[in-house]
Amino acid sequence: MRKTNWLSGITAVALVGALLAGCSGKKDNEPSASPTTSAPAATASASASAPAAGTPVDGGTLTISTFSDIVSINPIYVSDTASGDIQNLAFANLYDYDRNANVTVEPWSLAAELPKVSEDGKTYTVKLKSTAKWSDGQPVTADDLIYFINTVKNPDAGSPGISSFDKVDKVNKIDDQTVDIVLNQVYAPFLNVLVTGIVPQHVLKDVPLKDLQKNAYGIDPAKTVTNGPWKWTEWKQGQYITLEADPNYWGEKKPHIAKIIYKQYADQNTEVQAIIKGDTQMTEAIPVTQIDAVKKHENLNVILAPGPQYEYLNFNFKDENFPDKYSPFKGQKTRQAIAYALNRQGMVDKVLKGTGRLMNSPFLPGSWADPGDEAVNYNFDPEKAKQLLAEDGWKAGSDGILAKDGHKFSFELQYNAGNSRREQVAQVIQQNLKDVGIEVKPKAIDFSTWIDQNVTPGKFPALLLSWSLNNPDPDAESIFSSKYFPPNGQNGGWYKNEKLDALWVKGQQTVDKDERAAVYKEIGKEISIDLPYVFMYQYGLPQVVDGTTLHWAEEDKPESSLAYGYLFHVINWWSDKK
Repeated sequence: MRKTNWLSGITAVALVGALLAGCSGKKDNEPSASPTTSAPAATASASASAPAAGTPVDGGTLTISTFSDIVSINPIYVSDTASGDIQNLAFANLYDYDRNANVTVEPWSLAAELPKVSEDGKTYTVKLKSTAKWSDGQPVTADDLIYFINTVKNPDAGSPGISSFDKVDKVNKIDDQTVDIVLNQVYAPFLNVLVTGIVPQHVLKDVPLKDLQKNAYGIDPAKTVTNGPWKWTEWKQGQYITLEADPNYWGEKKPHIAKIIYKQYADQNTEVQAIIKGDTQMTEAIPVTQIDAVKKHENLNVILAPGPQYEYLNFNFKDENFPDKYSPFKGQKTRQAIAYALNRQGMVDKVLKGTGRLMNSPFLPGSWADPGDEAVNYNFDPEKAKQLLAEDGWKAGSDGILAKDGHKFSFELQYNAGNSRREQVAQVIQQNLKDVGIEVKPKAIDFSTWIDQNVTPGKFPALLLSWSLNNPDPDAESIFSSKYFPPNGQNGGWYKNEKLDALWVKGQQTVDKDERAAVYKEIGKEISIDLPYVFMYQYGLPQVVDGTTLHWAEEDKPESSLAYGYLFHVINWWSDKK
């Protein structure tokens, strides 16, 4: 599904994630971005291929740490990286990505071959493998794919993936393994959209769509029928998640690892201590400040390179999300002032230790959609910020805090608890904005609760999060278009710009890559002027693995440039731990 996810832990978004859903995100939860970027690669303590050793063995256990719990692993609703991790282990995708982000068919993919596309670009013929089965023994059929697409595109379901599938006019069943997906327009990103998990029609067909999101499916392991290499067997909320290899898994390639455990810790620093002590074998992201400490341990390998995620400061434009029923972010000059007031390069240098790269639009630096100098760059300039705030009508009160029309410029900045990087960045934002007369109140919230109650429904004043970009296509309509306010989209800040709304559609309907790039340059310029977000920086996730107990062949090593690349080809990995 074409989703951008909020990153749960990133290590800042994380964010994803993705910023996703995180980013969610997968939001670890979630638009653009070619996975091949020109961003400077961060140093790594060891090659990603270091854990390769010996011949694969079956039956081991892989223990992975996290500081964020899941929300739901139902593929219709996943929009954060914590949930996305488990979905990717328990569900097979229709199609998958190779290391270079090309859509492909793997032995573990549901599809039997790449889709056939009609000459007009509007019909995609998808053929499923006849051998694919659900964990309850039922076959995976065309009915499952049809149900999935029709559900996601239906506003009653409230799926974050609606913007990807509402371009589908109809899905025709050709036979039990074949469907024709007919679009109502040319939609250039659609091949990437088909890199998605699906759900069992025979399990969910009688659930009313308005009740589907809160249904036990995706929340209760005992009621969640899956079709991937591992079955979800246990969830102890706030503590751990367990998956076990499905003895009846249909794929010709079977998983070597018998059990995967996700252990939840209080924060990233605690995760680092756990892997140093040997309590875990892998953590998907540690604070960059901990890399040197980890590198002192010969058994631990750090994998760090720029990834498909960026962090952002999200403004909310809906008055009811503020205590005084007044959003202070509606003035364009006010938003630009905030961008000038933030020392983004200082954050990269001091918090990220130079491993990030500044961004001015939602397109990753060096990607084919990167607008480059067309996007406005906001240098750190507090005096310029003060000037713009004054021009927009803000005046200092007796306490030094700006006010306008009887409303004090004070807002709560939400971020996910346990994310050490984000905590530091929130403190920098607080001080930077205090220096220009704006009061910021940082608030850390449990990730899964935050995504469910604040981020997804768009009920927040402002937030610090990141997006994990789930596929390499630059389309970000679901995040920035006014067509996709919650619950039928991911524009949780309630941002509206009719010019951008039209440009996103133009980009989707343009097939020629160079012509599409020109559209995204125009988007980059407009969005960097109007600023629904302050785009902060691209960053990488420092993945740590215990190379003495966790192994893979060179061709199966993690791939930092991909969403969920830290689990790339995990079906082929093996573990010495029992």
